Amino acid sequence: MNRDQKAAAIAEIVDQIRESEAVFAVDFRGISVPQAADVRMRLRDADARFRIVKNTLTERAADEAGAEPLKALLVGPTALTFVRGDAALAAKALAAFNRETELLAFKGGLMNGEALDVEQLRTIARLPAREVLYGQLVGMVAAPITGLVRGLNALIAGLAVALEQVREKKESGEIPSGPAPEGASTRPPSAESADTPPQPETPDQDAEPPAAPPTTEQPAEGAPQTGAGGTDTDNEEQAGASA
Repeated sequence: MNRDQKAAAIAEIVDQIRESEAVFAVDFRGISVPQAADVRMRLRDADARFRIVKNTLTERAADEAGAEPLKALLVGPTALTFVRGDAALAAKALAAFNRETELLAFKGGLMNGEALDVEQLRTIARLPAREVLYGQLVGMVAAPITGLVRGLNALIAGLAVALEQVREKKESGEIPSGPAPEGASTRPPSAESADTPPQPETPDQDAEPPAAPPTTEQPAEGAPQTGAGGTDTDNEEQAGASA
């Protein structure tokens, strides 16, 4: 590999590191070409690329990409998995291949600029795939909203039932329909008020006294006068009798 080829290889690795969300390093010792092809096919679903690299070139690429933690993993035969998609799914694929063949043991990795050790990679491999996690998250977020909607529906249904019962009672006469007459009291008279006789009205002190009855008309001129004892004829008859 001449200088230009090395420079092109370094630039390509730099781009792959920068474009990846995670980089996993594995020991590719003992793997065959058909097995390597099988690994690449398994990693397609995770949008990951499996690449056997030269340690010296990868160290220079790590320096240019600012992936300093990656340099400590470049010891012995090393292959890198550049993950642009689902990191958990890619780790699952590598872990499954290792269980089946006892090849491609984890060496470490890098995710979002942070170094990953072997145990952390195994933990990532045990995580659900990204789509499964999204579904669980949506279910967790939707659960309170679903409960709220169900509660509101139950409240509205109960209100509708109550209004229907009121309407039926009005139609049957159990509840009088229409507003009460203005000024009418809705309270029944108490027994005490029913037994108490009506009280006479108290005269108003500021009211004017009643007018005096009209006086008796005076007798016309020349008419006989009446006294307390009777008429004048009666007096004359009493005088003749005594004579």
